[in-house]
Amino acid sequence: MSILITGSGGFIGQALAKALADTPGVDSLVLTDVIEPAVPASAKTKITALKADLTSLETCRTLLSTEFTHMYLLHGIMSGASEANLPLGLAVNVDSMRYILDILREKHETSSARPVRIVYPSSLAVFGGPDVLKSPVTESTITLPQSSYGAQKHICEVLFNDFSRRGIVDACIVRLPTIIVRPGKPSGAASSFCSGIVREPLKDERSLLPVSRELKLWVCSTRTIIRNLVQAKDVQFATETYSRIVNLPGVTVTVQEILDGLKEVGGTKALGLVEEKPDAAVQQIVGSWPAIFDIHKAISMGFHPDGGLTQTIRAYIEDYGHNAS
Repeated sequence: MSILITGSGGFIGQALAKALADTPGVDSLVLTDVIEPAVPASAKTKITALKADLTSLETCRTLLSTEFTHMYLLHGIMSGASEANLPLGLAVNVDSMRYILDILREKHETSSARPVRIVYPSSLAVFGGPDVLKSPVTESTITLPQSSYGAQKHICEVLFNDFSRRGIVDACIVRLPTIIVRPGKPSGAASSFCSGIVREPLKDERSLLPVSRELKLWVCSTRTIIRNLVQAKDVQFATETYSRIVNLPGVTVTVQEILDGLKEVGGTKALGLVEEKPDAAVQQIVGSWPAIFDIHKAISMGFHPDGGLTQTIRAYIEDYGHNAS
């Protein structure tokens, strides 16, 4: 397997690269981001890191002059940042994906090679409206994005599904739960607080809580997300399938339950470092996302379920330490 990971400078890209480098059958990895990403150590897999701005068609052509068997398209502008800067969100989240798909279409027209397996991480932000909050969400639930980020993700879901129908690519579109706990600094995601209210207090730093404690969320640990992303390169869809979309497993929690988990692991001192500071814009975006999902399809395809919140927080400390940066 020859695998491309875009957006690999982020913590998910780095963790995924490390996991794939240790996976039997992976011969080479190419890692790209707007800043040249770090390269994990590996004795078995050839790893190349490149600086690449995928909003450039020529850069995409150069990158895809290499033949890949698999691509993980992780690059993107996150939810809050996409809402604040519509042109940038469209350029990174939509135009770059169109460039990649068009290049693969051109190759498909002149080659009989097997279509590239593309793993495309989508988002809960494709959903919205009051009805979606009332019952478990399936892969057939109607999408109604309430943010530009959600709209951009939905556009790409449709494109990858159609190009797979045509046999141009072999896409696996995975809708990711909100990942907790993310190491590093706060991101441009509207859901960044989900990790911040755990990560910062564990480092003896203050953190702001912009939403209601009663807000329900669909979340998943980093470990399980990485495990399922690796799994996504091999899963098979039924020949009669009409959709390449899979809602990945997660767990439904309230913000209060996240705080309870923080207290259990970090104690009263850590909990006291969380300051409530309501932000109507964040509440509106995150509050439009569903929090209850039917994961029968994911489990039947071999994806792995997630554990409890305390387990998730302890795993974060084991993997990244209290002072992860």
